Amino acid sequence: MQYIKITDAIREQIQSGQLAAGTKLPSERKLAEAFKTTRVTLREALSLLEADGLIFREDRRGWFISQRPLVINLSKPYEFSSVALSQGRKPTTEVLSCDSMMANKESTEALSLPPFSDVFRFERVHSLDGRPVMYAEHVIRAERVPNLLQHALEGNLSELYQSEWQLNATQAKYRIISTTFDQDIALATRSTTGSPAIKITKVNVDESGVAQEVIFEYWRCSAIELEMEAAFTLR
Repeated sequence: MQYIKITDAIREQIQSGQLAAGTKLPSERKLAEAFKTTRVTLREALSLLEADGLIFREDRRGWFISQRPLVINLSKPYEFSSVALSQGRKPTTEVLSCDSMMANKESTEALSLPPFSDVFRFERVHSLDGRPVMYAEHVIRAERVPNLLQHALEGNLSELYQSEWQLNATQAKYRIISTTFDQDIALATRSTTGSPAIKITKVNVDESGVAQEVIFEYWRCSAIELEMEAAFTLR
């Protein structure tokens, strides 16, 4: 099928280094002309490459060759900036909003809260080398972090929680699913609505076994690679 041939041709140029990371592809019109095909067929090929994490799309800017993914080991505590710096990347974080409110259904279930519980909620966008790669929604029990909104929230939150409120997470629970960006998240990450994404729901639990914070992370598929270590007891 023609779109498979187009996919293979572009993939070969990426893997050979002819198309370097960060390179902008020609417009869809020019690519369709170059491959002597329709834009519908071309988009099928580009969608396959996007699903494989080889290219990504930015709204109104076009298609680009993906940078190498950030490798995150879920067996260990991770913080975006620290992980990025350790892998030679340049991380930045922007706070989009922060507020106090009543917990919604999803947060209430994740944190095992009683009805009508107060929480702090804030949104952040994380970028690698100037490219937005992850949107994060944080929800934390309000009684655990009084006056949270008076603090800067761009930095390492684990260090902030520990230094200001002696709050430490000793366990994390994860749920990982494939999803797509909705309109708001796509806008925040300069992506397009409906683009494939990885959603990581992370619940931080303290030493007493209480779930203190839930983080909903939405990653560009091409930006992350997950790994995990597990020990088994043989009987």
